[in-house]
Amino acid sequence: MTTPFSTPLSRRIGLKYPIVCAPMFIISNREMLVACAEAGILGAMPSLNRRTPEAFAEDLAWLRDQTDKPYAINLTIGLTDPDRLKQDVESCLKHEVPVWITSYGDPTPIVKLAHQQGATVLHDVVHLKHAKKAEAAGVDAIIGVSQGAGGHAGTTHPYVLLPHLRANLSVPVVAAGCISLGSQIAAAFSLGAELAYIGTRFIASKECGAPDAYKELVVSSGHEDIAYTDQVTGVPASFIKSTLPKEGDDAKRWKEVWSAGQGVTQVRDIRSIREITDQLVTEYHEAVSALPR
Repeated sequence: MTTPFSTPLSRRIGLKYPIVCAPMFIISNREMLVACAEAGILGAMPSLNRRTPEAFAEDLAWLRDQTDKPYAINLTIGLTDPDRLKQDVESCLKHEVPVWITSYGDPTPIVKLAHQQGATVLHDVVHLKHAKKAEAAGVDAIIGVSQGAGGHAGTTHPYVLLPHLRANLSVPVVAAGCISLGSQIAAAFSLGAELAYIGTRFIASKECGAPDAYKELVVSSGHEDIAYTDQVTGVPASFIKSTLPKEGDDAKRWKEVWSAGQGVTQVRDIRSIREITDQLVTEYHEAVSALPR
């Protein structure tokens, strides 16, 4: 039995633990969101993980039948066709999604709609410039995506990024990048974060929609196996080196290029989301207890 702990932002959302299973392209699914909700953390999924707006709306209806606990939907503003984005926003409103995660664009109109229903909006950034714009748009918290994060990542070390954001913003800060251990959650909170945003560790979960080979590669890889490149999406991002196309290869499909962050170094097994959560919380308490007094 793990002891609950919280922060002001996690209490506002209604979480048992201040941990987010980050939205991951293609592999996050509705089953993960329910498993996270039942484990006491916040599960998140990109709306685009369903190919059609109708399928996405069906997932939202299903989620509300399965759990009354919080979950989050990621809306990638600048990467989504405007008509699709409009339909996905309408579905989030209709099904009263409690937490919205916005990225890649101006969240202002989405924030206004979400707040009309009392939803919480988090916005991810890699530096202060965009954080200030999102704060002005009215978001409830900023996700600071630091160096070494999986997927699209920044280049600033979390030891610098988190206190820099905290010192220059009036809204809470969420720590993203290289968090796979409870001790790293404790470190992030000591730097001013109020939620730990974790992706790579949850790839190696039983509920994750990633292929088994992907999960096993996350378990067997180390940080030296991660490449940071703009050659896949045009935006610098982190991928497992061995899955990147070789020179002269035909272009690989998205599902064959596997993303992960430097946090793979601390991932050494595949467990259920509840087991991973319990481990993180236990490690957090052990780390806090071991700090010099």
